Amino acid sequence: MATAPERLLLRLEWKVVRRLDGRLQGMHRTAHRGSGIDFTGLRAYSDGDDARHIDWNVTARLDEPHLRVFTEERELTVWLVCDRSASMAAGRPGRGKHDVLAELALVLTRLFGRGGNRVGALLFDSGMLRVVPPGTSRRHALRIGAELERTAEARGGVTTDLAEMLDAAGRLARRRALVVVLSDFIGDGDWERSLQRLARRHEVVALRIVDTADDVLPEAGLIVVEDAETGEQLVVDSADPLLRVRFRAAVDARDARLAAGMRRAGVPVHRIDTDRDLAEALVEVVARTRDRSA
Repeated sequence: MATAPERLLLRLEWKVVRRLDGRLQGMHRTAHRGSGIDFTGLRAYSDGDDARHIDWNVTARLDEPHLRVFTEERELTVWLVCDRSASMAAGRPGRGKHDVLAELALVLTRLFGRGGNRVGALLFDSGMLRVVPPGTSRRHALRIGAELERTAEARGGVTTDLAEMLDAAGRLARRRALVVVLSDFIGDGDWERSLQRLARRHEVVALRIVDTADDVLPEAGLIVVEDAETGEQLVVDSADPLLRVRFRAAVDARDARLAAGMRRAGVPVHRIDTDRDLAEALVEVVARTRDRSA
């Protein structure tokens, strides 16, 4: 009998991967493609060569200018940074933020892997870190899916330290890579500084997963509001006009801080709503990325 990750991947391959195959490389916005550049040898300097590549030690020894020759690696290494904190459980059953994150992770793994690129995953919750080393096969995508299922079952109730999550990604990705952060970016920590450090070494794309519950307070009279990260509960009157104004202001301020921090770090952030068709959302991400790099 097929496992839950196998059933999910089969459905996604039929409904999403086929529609996006060959288009995802648009997410990789720089001209530099590959996880690194390897030194392959030396040759004599010729007019028009880049003088920055001159090996001055060899030049002095041979009394003739010589260049260091490099070869760019062809494959791209991709790291998926997956936020598995408690706030990612928000949303309706079967289509919450953690469900959409799992779908995104499987789709991205298959699409990048089909292009010959290696995809690894970092699954993060405060106090828990699981790592799936980079790979390319369909079986590898299923391994990531199984780890996502395990972390969903083990999720705790501690506030996410976004800075710790990004720093963990920086420690893990030692060579230049494309780092895709899958998170709702609800949490604590000086994450902006950590993001800037990560973006200086790697190409970073943020996919912010959002549910209606993050942005809208329902008009339902007295309701119990629970902080998904800490478990703290409050009874509030959701019809109170002042409360609704304050809630809206807090949401707008949160979004503004996030956008400003991403902008200062030079990291594109794309909103993925849980009620949105996944293929359409990813097509839009690719189009926006190409417009940004044009």
